[in-house]
Amino acid sequence: MSFSAWRFCPQCGSPLEWGELAGQHRQLCFNPPCGFVRWDNPLPVVAAIIECVDRDGAVLIARNHAWPEKTFGLVTGFLERDESPETAVAREVLEEVSLEAVAVKLVGVYPFLRKNEVVIAYHVQARGEIVLNEELAEYRLIAPEKLRPWPQATGLAVRDWLLGRGIAVPDSF
Repeated sequence: MSFSAWRFCPQCGSPLEWGELAGQHRQLCFNPPCGFVRWDNPLPVVAAIIECVDRDGAVLIARNHAWPEKTFGLVTGFLERDESPETAVAREVLEEVSLEAVAVKLVGVYPFLRKNEVVIAYHVQARGEIVLNEELAEYRLIAPEKLRPWPQATGLAVRDWLLGRGIAVPDSF
């Protein structure tokens, strides 16, 4: 079932009801001329493992204002219309921490089921003066060999990136 249910059809205003379609339980508009289906597909999100090439290759992790103290993660953002994932991740790095991406390489694609998102993770080599935007409270720079992955979504990308660099990762993280 969907993370959040809609009450009314966005096309005709009729009440939406739950029904089976294409083997899934979905919200449907049963108004015959309309027939709207809420597919509730996952949203594409880009994530950046930011390697600061002008800071001895340290990785930048950040804390959003909405997150608890000592909770840090990767810079992430939504893919915009008519934007490639590579362009989106470079844009997010620039918007959120003011760093210029000099190289962008795909790490992998990861499900984030709890938020109904698909995370497209990149290794972004970047440089410049770090200036946080209004969304971020603080950042840390961590040497890659001291970076520890976390057990969901972007943490899986960190794990794969570290393993790809030959850096050991604990069996349970």
